[in-house]
Amino acid sequence: QVQLVDSGGGLVQPGESLRLSCEARGINFRLFAVDWYRQAPEKERELVATATVDNGAIYADFVKGRFTVSRDNINRRSTLQMNMLEPEDTAVYYCHVRARGSGWWGRGTRVTVSS
Repeated sequence: QVQLVDSGGGLVQPGESLRLSCEARGINFRLFAVDWYRQAPEKERELVATATVDNGAIYADFVKGRFTVSRDNINRRSTLQMNMLEPEDTAVYYCHVRARGSGWWGRGTRVTVSS
């Protein structure tokens, strides 16, 4: 059974940091790309960052220079380090793994940036 457990969300003030984590169970993690998405209230889900299979990283323009995505294939985990958070980053963040037409979603972790 495939399971993604995403965690690390919370309430922070503008300019602060959070680290999100996504742990994968039931898949050969190293073969899967890991996407991080977010969905703000009344907005569509959008792609934030991707940790590629070959340890590369791809970012949406709106997080470049602030967020860092990484992966640990041994522990089957991806991390999204979010720095300099802004109120506009408030959303539920989801991890998603995909490979060869298959994909699974985590349940999401809520991030609120507010003073």
